[in-house]
Amino acid sequence: MKQMIQVVPYDPSWAGQFDELKAVYTRACGPYLADIQHVGSTSVPGLPAKPILDIDLVVTGEEAFRQVRNALEGLGYTFAGDQGIPDRYAFRRTHDQVPEDGSGRHWPPHHLYCCMEGSVALRNHLMLRDALRRDPVLASVYGSLKKELAVLSNGDIDAYIEGKSAFIASVLQGEGLSRKEIAAIVDQNRKK
Repeated sequence: MKQMIQVVPYDPSWAGQFDELKAVYTRACGPYLADIQHVGSTSVPGLPAKPILDIDLVVTGEEAFRQVRNALEGLGYTFAGDQGIPDRYAFRRTHDQVPEDGSGRHWPPHHLYCCMEGSVALRNHLMLRDALRRDPVLASVYGSLKKELAVLSNGDIDAYIEGKSAFIASVLQGEGLSRKEIAAIVDQNRKK
């Protein structure tokens, strides 16, 4: 039996948790990072979300990416590839003390990605986040959709993600992403 998808009310502590993780990445990868962004629903004040932070580490090229990858593997992350999304590389945690920064701390659940600066994957994350931050009504509609999909998907994360695609596509279109780029994003969100 699949575990139900949990969408919870916004938790103000998510911003502080991101800041603490950002400090770890800055110490470990700082010279090779162009930016570190808190993205996804936990980055939008007031928006219900799955209680898992989404973090994008931004790099400017392949050499910087290699250095960041080495540093993240040194912190205990496992490289998981691009997962079919160009210029966005996922890193997995092997246990809840990753990143292993020497503190022995149990870190909050998070998804960590390394994105190429200017990539569609990064622009997608930032445009959606910024549109939701600017428009509380839009964020409320999205929050309601997420809660509804969490129930209707019956624990199927692929169905949950795919169910959000039309809403996300409409927001990204309003933010100026091209139809071709949006079509690629929607395709990536389809259950394979």
